Amino acid sequence: MSEMITVGDAIARTLEQYQVEAIYGVISIHNLPIADAVGQRGNIRFVPARGEAGSVTMADAHGRFSGLGVALTSTGAGAGNAVGALVEAMNACTPLLHLTGQVEKAWLDADAGFIHETRDQLTFLKASSKRAYRISSPNQAIAILHKAIQEAQTPPCGPVSVEIPIDIQGAKIPASLVTAALKAPAASPADADAVDALWAQLKQAKQPLLWLGGGALGSADAVKRLADAGVTVISSTHARGVLPDAHRASLRAFHNSPSVEALIAKCDFTLVAGSRLRSNETRSWTLELPHPRVQIDIDPAAASRNYLMDGTLIADCSALLTALAEKAQGREWGSAQWDAQVADAVASADRGLREQCGAYAKLNDAIEKALPQDGLLVRDITVSGSLWGSRLFRANGPLMNIHSLAGAIGMGLPMAIGTAIANPQRKVVGLVGDGGLSLNLGELATLAQEKANVTLLIMNDGGYGVMRGIQDKYFGGRQYFNELHTPDFTLLAQAIGLQAWSVERAEDFDAVMTEALAMPGPSVVEVRMGQIGALKFAGPPQKSLY
Repeated sequence: MSEMITVGDAIARTLEQYQVEAIYGVISIHNLPIADAVGQRGNIRFVPARGEAGSVTMADAHGRFSGLGVALTSTGAGAGNAVGALVEAMNACTPLLHLTGQVEKAWLDADAGFIHETRDQLTFLKASSKRAYRISSPNQAIAILHKAIQEAQTPPCGPVSVEIPIDIQGAKIPASLVTAALKAPAASPADADAVDALWAQLKQAKQPLLWLGGGALGSADAVKRLADAGVTVISSTHARGVLPDAHRASLRAFHNSPSVEALIAKCDFTLVAGSRLRSNETRSWTLELPHPRVQIDIDPAAASRNYLMDGTLIADCSALLTALAEKAQGREWGSAQWDAQVADAVASADRGLREQCGAYAKLNDAIEKALPQDGLLVRDITVSGSLWGSRLFRANGPLMNIHSLAGAIGMGLPMAIGTAIANPQRKVVGLVGDGGLSLNLGELATLAQEKANVTLLIMNDGGYGVMRGIQDKYFGGRQYFNELHTPDFTLLAQAIGLQAWSVERAEDFDAVMTEALAMPGPSVVEVRMGQIGALKFAGPPQKSLY
């Protein structure tokens, strides 16, 4: 007779087969059979987050690097707490498996007041995930788990939620139902005729522009070859580093700089690769992109979503750009004179941003000097993150500047933890504001407990700096509800057991960041902006109100 094991044990064994390195979660009476199995087997690291939002955000960050993040939450309010983080993972197209408990099958959807019960949980999971499944039979648990992982890893990737009633988690099934991991779906090769047709269009252009989005994160080699051939490249903030900043053809992510916009206007072909062309990077879609416009996207529904395209190729960006790059034989476009114009446009944008940042440009430079070349910046949605963190700080490669694509505050610290655990040999700087940090403040304890290699940089201006800027610019300077009582974050970090520094003078940025970043493991640097000076930001540049 086959060995009989619990569904919880079968889930743990299956995740091991997918080479899952870490599960981020909050244990609960409605997920303990799974957590217990993971603990007994001891093959997967369990990271005990302090909240479900934090656990899913950590798993999101991990999945961006590993190809599959895994989070475990409770049912009801526990699963509800994860919704915002699932929305973020949807925006980032992160392959993520969200396992959540559920009440006993007999009480499902009965509205009986069973502990942790919530009405129609599956519906809000469907709304915030790429797909959502309910396991109704122990014998089908692993089959559905395979299907969920396959869905999460199929481009366009995204979070997939699976709810599992507690009695099913503890039910016994034959161990033979634990089958081998499915291989992640392979990208289809580029269609030769489509490549030839696109190449013919590119060859006719005098100066083409390549706009990169998150769908092109795996296309670094091909993009470099096209840039070497003279294609000018600009990226979304998510795709920064696919072409390193230092390349002569890179416009980085300076979409809204007048000098870069003027240069874009001189191009005569736009190729959009895996980008939504989001509102805050196109002035709410009023930025003029040269015709003809062609887009490459794996998702057929993306065609002409925000800009009318002259052509759309439904294809994997990496495969198509690689085939395209193979046709380039040396320099095909541009000239030394054009290269000089690109350099001047970037330098002008860089200068303008430095002037706006004032003293905090020195903080950017201090981190750049002290952080190893393979170091990672993870930034929350905060004034500093939206200014020098998003476009001024270097990007030497893809996924070196991690942030919330949904634009929500509060994700910086858990994202930094997940990034560090996914990259144990690399130093991470987590850039957060005092307002955003307060949403997941408890994860400071997770940072300390897990000894994650993160230096958390807290920009403390005593409130919501972005809102202050918007209210100042668009609401007649009337300031309401943006002042926050904040703790002494340095003392708080020390109380949790973290090494911590505070900075009140710009002259000290170099010394403090050098010391903090040289120390392995977790640390905190609090920048007291009230003493150094304000950093003003009126929100993303858009055509409408703000």
